[in-house]
Amino acid sequence: MEDKITIIEGPPPTFELASEGWVLSLSESQSLSNMVVTRLRTFNGPGLVERCHKAWRSQHPIYLEYRTSDGLNRQAPILAARTMSVEEGHLLILWLRLTDEEVELELGYDDEAGDENEDDLDPPDPF
Repeated sequence: MEDKITIIEGPPPTFELASEGWVLSLSESQSLSNMVVTRLRTFNGPGLVERCHKAWRSQHPIYLEYRTSDGLNRQAPILAARTMSVEEGHLLILWLRLTDEEVELELGYDDEAGDENEDDLDPPDPF
């Protein structure tokens, strides 16, 4: 059983590196990964959190499916979920595991030297 929460409309989610101490206990895996948190508005936050709990009780993974800013579909495993009530409905807070490559693509690393010489850069090697 592979379950997922799909972002149907709106902009791609923004990810922040998770800084809470308890999150580190969730990051044990065979591969190196980064723990990130994202916040999403939804109409049924408690139902989505319950979907996560149901998958975890059955010892199955659950994923956040989203579209990147360049239109690619991606999935990230959800490791923890929480919901809060806000004026617009519910706020769904998800803690996810992203690989180093995904973090670089999603969070973006800026060159500290600035963008002065962008035209001089070679395009990235696709392989």
